[in-house]
Amino acid sequence: MIAWDGPAGRVLPVVTAPAPVLSAVGAEVDPCSPEIVQLAADLVATMRVSPGCVGLAAPQVGVGAQVFCVDVTGHPKASTTHGVFVLCNAKVIEASRWKAGREGCMSVPDLTGDVKRAGRVVVSATLPGSGEPVTVTTDAFEARALQHEIDHCAGKLFLDRVAGAHAVYQRKVYL
Repeated sequence: MIAWDGPAGRVLPVVTAPAPVLSAVGAEVDPCSPEIVQLAADLVATMRVSPGCVGLAAPQVGVGAQVFCVDVTGHPKASTTHGVFVLCNAKVIEASRWKAGREGCMSVPDLTGDVKRAGRVVVSATLPGSGEPVTVTTDAFEARALQHEIDHCAGKLFLDRVAGAHAVYQRKVYL
């Protein structure tokens, strides 16, 4: 079971590019430390109040750490979903079924871009609080979200993965 059941968190401000923390590799963390458990809770709280947000990584709230949350529940592009979960020190250990797809990011609020990602991934990580090792196997939109957040923890934005300027678009604003 990977669903988040930790403490309530605080809503934190989201940093935007070109903030240096977004291009730095995050530090591996001790998933059992109280600071990391609180950070996990804060990430979930911040994601929940952010319209359209399906994932949020520690660097996006100014913390250079390998921690992120994901929840694609109810998203029209989601097929597989594990609900709300937080992972520490996550690594993709298998990737297949590569496909391009449009991505956006709270840290790059004005742009979207076409990024080629694996449509099926297996990710190994640890859970905050317990430090329990987990393996997450998923596909489609949830796989894309995991890869996007793992990239944040490695100091990469989706803009680092687009094929070129022709694959970057101004975000549409709906009033």
